[in-house]
Amino acid sequence: MFEQLPKDAVMLLGVVNTKLRDYYPTLDALCEDMQVDRKTIVSRLADIDYEYNEKKNQFE
Repeated sequence: MFEQLPKDAVMLLGVVNTKLRDYYPTLDALCEDMQVDRKTIVSRLADIDYEYNEKKNQFE
């Protein structure tokens, strides 16, 4: 189901951070609900030097 999210990493960053802020308490909750692989999101955002901050529940 990863097709639901943008392929462009910068667009993905914006979408994921917005969803984390507005709808999901954790990255795991987002991944489970959207049926996407956490490792794939983390890897694609790491390619543009962003890491998930669990305390802030966002990529930065």
